[in-house]
Amino acid sequence: MFCKFTVLAAFGSVVALSACGDTLGEQALYGAGAGAAAAAVTNNDVVAGAAVGAAGNAIYCQTYPSRCN
Repeated sequence: MFCKFTVLAAFGSVVALSACGDTLGEQALYGAGAGAAAAAVTNNDVVAGAAVGAAGNAIYCQTYPSRCN
């Protein structure tokens, strides 16, 4: 089960790395790395963390492209 702390940790990692990635693929890749790292640190499902991170970073950077340069 995905606890709130894990989601917040993954989201925090995504926001911290949101300046990375020029293309959608790079944004998803960097977000996946941040999400997986956050999940590993919080002892949760790394695959789920990577999925949340990839989606979160891609959405953030597509919504706010000026903040991702």
